[in-house]
Amino acid sequence: QVQLVESGGGLVQPGGSLRLSCAASGISISIYVMGWHRQAPGKERELVATISSGGWTNYADSVKGRFTISRDNAKNTVYLQMISLKPEDTAVYYCIASPGPYWGQGTQVTVSS
Repeated sequence: QVQLVESGGGLVQPGGSLRLSCAASGISISIYVMGWHRQAPGKERELVATISSGGWTNYADSVKGRFTISRDNAKNTVYLQMISLKPEDTAVYYCIASPGPYWGQGTQVTVSS
């Protein structure tokens, strides 16, 4: 059974930082494209960042220069480092492994003063 478990979300002030983690079980992430998506209230789910098995990364324009996706294949975990957070980054963040795809349950990120 494949499971993706996100953690690291929470409440942070504008300009702050958070690091999200996605721990996988049931698959070896080394052969998957891993990614993060997010869904804000009343909006569609959108792509945030992806990282290929070879380490190539791709980011939404809205997060370029602020978010960094990385992977630790030995720990079977993917990370999303977020800095300079803005209120518009508030959303539930989901981890995804492709092909499958397999989704995590999400972790809430709230950016507010």
